[in-house]
Amino acid sequence: MVNDTDRNRPKQSDLDPQQADREIADLVAQISAADEAYHGNDAPVISDADYDSLKRRLAALEAAFPELAAPESPTGKVGAAPSEGFGKVRHAQRMMSLGNAFDAEEVTDFVARIRSFLNLPDDAALAFTAEPKIDGLSLSLRYEHGKLVQAATRGDGTVGENVTANARTIADIPQELQGDAGEVVEVRGEVYMAHDDFARLNADGGGRIFANPRNAAAGSLRQLDPAITASRPLRFFAYGWGELSQPLANTQIEAVRRLAAFGFQTNDLTCLCDNAEQLIEAWSRIEQQRATLGYDIDGVVYKVNDLGYQARLGFRSTTPRWALAHKFPAETAWTRLNRIEIQVGRTGALSPVARLEPVTVGGVVVSNATLHNEDYIAGRDNTGGQIREGRDIREGDWVMVYRAGDVIPKIADVDLSRRPDDSQPYDFPERCPECGSDAIREPGDSVRRCTGGLICPAQAIEKLKHFVGRAAFDIDGLGAKQIEMFFADDLLPIREPADIFTLAERDAQNLGKLKNRDGFGERSAQKLFDAIEDRRSIPLKRLIFALGIRHVGEVAAGTLARHFGTWDVLASTVDAASHEPAFAASDDKARRTALPDSPNWADLTGIDGVGAVLVTSLVTTFQQQSERASIDRLVAQLDVLPDQTQSAGDTEISGKTLVFTGTLERMTRAEAKAVAERMGAKVAGSVSAKTDLLIAGPGAGSKAKKAADLGVTVIDEDEWLRIAGQ
Repeated sequence: MVNDTDRNRPKQSDLDPQQADREIADLVAQISAADEAYHGNDAPVISDADYDSLKRRLAALEAAFPELAAPESPTGKVGAAPSEGFGKVRHAQRMMSLGNAFDAEEVTDFVARIRSFLNLPDDAALAFTAEPKIDGLSLSLRYEHGKLVQAATRGDGTVGENVTANARTIADIPQELQGDAGEVVEVRGEVYMAHDDFARLNADGGGRIFANPRNAAAGSLRQLDPAITASRPLRFFAYGWGELSQPLANTQIEAVRRLAAFGFQTNDLTCLCDNAEQLIEAWSRIEQQRATLGYDIDGVVYKVNDLGYQARLGFRSTTPRWALAHKFPAETAWTRLNRIEIQVGRTGALSPVARLEPVTVGGVVVSNATLHNEDYIAGRDNTGGQIREGRDIREGDWVMVYRAGDVIPKIADVDLSRRPDDSQPYDFPERCPECGSDAIREPGDSVRRCTGGLICPAQAIEKLKHFVGRAAFDIDGLGAKQIEMFFADDLLPIREPADIFTLAERDAQNLGKLKNRDGFGERSAQKLFDAIEDRRSIPLKRLIFALGIRHVGEVAAGTLARHFGTWDVLASTVDAASHEPAFAASDDKARRTALPDSPNWADLTGIDGVGAVLVTSLVTTFQQQSERASIDRLVAQLDVLPDQTQSAGDTEISGKTLVFTGTLERMTRAEAKAVAERMGAKVAGSVSAKTDLLIAGPGAGSKAKKAADLGVTVIDEDEWLRIAGQ
């Protein structure tokens, strides 16, 4: 079935750089929010189908406009921050996510990219493994001298949750490895629940009903009481590894066999393939067995078999270049759309939600679906082209519900033969349903937004919910429910983020003490005050993300934090940029013309993956008097910690900003960028006064000229290879 989410957008070739930059920034923010909801909060907010569509669109735009691509592509965003309910574990090696494919063409492209990166001719041997993608919860197990000493969830990929006591209760996880495992071995895999076990758990669960095996497995592993975990029928498949004191093998398939020899369960459907055609055949074969496996899978994972090649290919910021997840198609069902409701988000976006007659889709009962925006409801994309052959969506319609996971699905189609005679086209509101302000749609934007800003209670509440979210300030005891309570409170209100950090002080001066409120006592009130106090010291990237600035998602926040290092440097650069001619320019072309006289604007937009749209949003927010005053009141309450991103040690280019241009002949541009980042350098997409080094291959053009004009050091590929140790 064709995914209309993809068709509800203009083609990449129809976009100019400014439009693409705007859409890329918007996609990054949406994907980051979805990752946090799914991995961090166990409370997904969009369907897997929509999530996959966002990633596909972002990948396509990054390919069409590589100069706008983020250095940490959120298409491979890893998990979310660990829960405060568990101790934290810093992974010795990051736990990565996977890039996704959805059709045979993308698999063929994956193989071609591998060959191109490695500079392998078409007739050179290149083998892959293909294995079922288990739909469970990722887990890393650390063994020292063969004994299990630690188990950790993926968390945000860098820091996970310590669930050692719980993992020890899972029969598939050996307490001691068989054979010689060396001093250290970290085994990685997936905790899951078999279908039969899941059915028995729901039947005997004392009234607690889980939506699906994946949620049941995740909830069971993340119990604070290990006895509850022990009572749940959890299983574990091993498929990978992290830190090793000695290599497991020379190939992926041999390393997995070594894991089996240690005593782990590995998937016997894993096979070797020699080309894209064989990979697709393996995918089809595994899909045909999907219903009879007895556990949930949602695709097939391909990995380059040669571990030497894997090492050369390396990683993007959060995904390995040598692996790909080929996802299965989604599932569908028909039901009645009872009504359409509008929700207002923190950026003022009016988001339509379909309230459905409950229907079972793929074993899960669903009653809500996303409707994206007013164009999607009307049966057109944002350029006026038709989707669903122009069929609009109306209240009372019978609609096809499209589900590719355990979250809110989408509506894929409409059955016009069952449409009521008195049905009327849906009239999308042009005023905010929450505050009555005008809801406008800017040119090139697919979303209508409330103009009320801070006077809109829906926006204010959603901004505060975002502020206390898992990837932001993550204040224990101050969640969405409490934010709504405090926002409506007249004695101890929280109307902006700074109010959170004056709550204890105001409580001490207030006759209506928090300890006397419903849901609070003296102990719980003090715990909340203590939790707030613990968050006065906050890493820079968390603060930037928590501000909820449009287009500035978790990935962009991390990028800005790494580049500027401290809040003062970031704020002063943004303030200075707001007074430069580039920001005053009315369009992208005018901004580019103004750049030579706009060093701070150039510094911001020259950061790899940070374009004019994101920078404009950032600068605009700082320029708005009420917003800036709110931010300043907040920062005055905090100790903002400088960025502590670990570099690759003391190398010749550590901390320097590099730009590559022209054609490299002995190393692909992608590999060169990966090497530079591993050595602690920053790789920018454009030359500015803050560029330290330009690596120029044959065909270098305007970037080389600009570097010469600015006095930037320019070297050739031979010198670069010397620096890189190649």
